Amino acid sequence: MIIYGRNPVREALRGRRKHAMREVWATASAAREPWLEGVRVRSASAQEVQQRCGSIAHQGICAEAGGYPYTSAEELLAGADPLVVALDQVQDPQNLGSICRTAECAGAVGVVISERRAAEVTPSVCKASAGAVEHLRVARVRNIADFLGAARDAGCWCYGASAEATVAYDAPDYSGGGAVLVLGSEGHGLRPRVAAACDELIALPMRGTVGSLGVSAAAAAMLYEILQNRRRSS
Repeated sequence: MIIYGRNPVREALRGRRKHAMREVWATASAAREPWLEGVRVRSASAQEVQQRCGSIAHQGICAEAGGYPYTSAEELLAGADPLVVALDQVQDPQNLGSICRTAECAGAVGVVISERRAAEVTPSVCKASAGAVEHLRVARVRNIADFLGAARDAGCWCYGASAEATVAYDAPDYSGGGAVLVLGSEGHGLRPRVAAACDELIALPMRGTVGSLGVSAAAAAMLYEILQNRRRSS
């Protein structure tokens, strides 16, 4: 996998893939970044960097980082009171990257995605996450509803985001053990079986004319409510 952009490359050099980094190509200006000190960098023109990574959003640098190291869902549930984000067929790479960035910043242990009909971790997702996927653990599962069942068996409470829910997003007490925040796909929301596997469906208040937020914005609002709720209860 050839990742691109200054934040993705920087985070890969200090994240879980640091030993898998094979080559770094950079323009003269990008090569002057202080975090590249001691790193073997091949000089390249902006056009050469673009040809290698296939994107104009390279910011003068790209790198061969090897395959993305997915983790297991069991590992995400193994810790004490984990906060996990589960995505039900979210297909937009920008949304996946943005959600991973927010999840990492909010202290979630990881993100769970579907193996089918869903975005996976690609260079564009790495870029959209600003390199957060190099530190956040991401697991791929065959079935989101089955994962939620396993999470409940492990002592977690599962909260599904739904525009039709009657429970406000700030009503639950998120401090009573592990929590899984479940978000549905763009334009479709949670599938019925996934919604049924949740302990509770929650909704954000809509006060404007537009009836809903995008999935990445909803994830940010809900994750930080969970974070604040846990801090108030600690």
